[in-house]
Amino acid sequence: MSQTVDRALSILPLLAEGPADLGQVADRLGVHKSTALRLLRTLNEHGLVYRQSDQRYRLGARLFALAQEAMENLDIREIAHPHLVRLNEQCGHTVHLAVYEENEVLYIDKVDSRYPVRMYSRIGKPVAITVAAVAKLLLADLPEPERRAVAERLDYPLYTPRSTPNADAFLKELGTVREQGWATDLGGHEESINCVAAPIRGADGRVVAAMSVSAPNVVVTAEELLTLLPLVRRTADAISGEYSGRTPVKDPTV
Repeated sequence: MSQTVDRALSILPLLAEGPADLGQVADRLGVHKSTALRLLRTLNEHGLVYRQSDQRYRLGARLFALAQEAMENLDIREIAHPHLVRLNEQCGHTVHLAVYEENEVLYIDKVDSRYPVRMYSRIGKPVAITVAAVAKLLLADLPEPERRAVAERLDYPLYTPRSTPNADAFLKELGTVREQGWATDLGGHEESINCVAAPIRGADGRVVAAMSVSAPNVVVTAEELLTLLPLVRRTADAISGEYSGRTPVKDPTV
């Protein structure tokens, strides 16, 4: 039974390359045409493949519908949370998860630091969009016209001397963030707080969320915090892999 399932599933990536006839499917699977036909008929009955008028097979509409439904029901916070907790345990600093929704960047998860100093940020609270590292990552991924339109309608409050002063400066920074794939806020919102962030990407490569590590400079300097960048990026990549389905989740019972 497991071999049958394995063979049936092997047909799907083949058809993702384009329509194929019965002989091509049988050759790829290394089976007789009658076996390949039986598998294709079963997949066809479930709407996962479709038989064209030229007798070739392609992926079925039901497969795309299932994929879309699965993506809509994914909860990035649920997937990311164990990774955020693990990162917090490794570094001890505050860890945030944020998304871009309805022209705001919102924190949707937070794991507090393990030292007495606490950050004022709260889950559900919008971030300071022109300076926050997570906001830079989320906005940098927008298409250029949308990115420019967002930048030009924002206000640019000068929280500190290091705050982003205007749209031109913001767009330039977003370009740098887009190119390098990570972002920082080194005293741009609060002079005493530094932050380093990395993007979480979906199956299509687009940024779906951003995560960060923040710490006051009475605990670590900005330079010391930046040494955590590889760890932050590895954590973001692990979340991305699980969210997009590239990395299978290990079964704890095995």
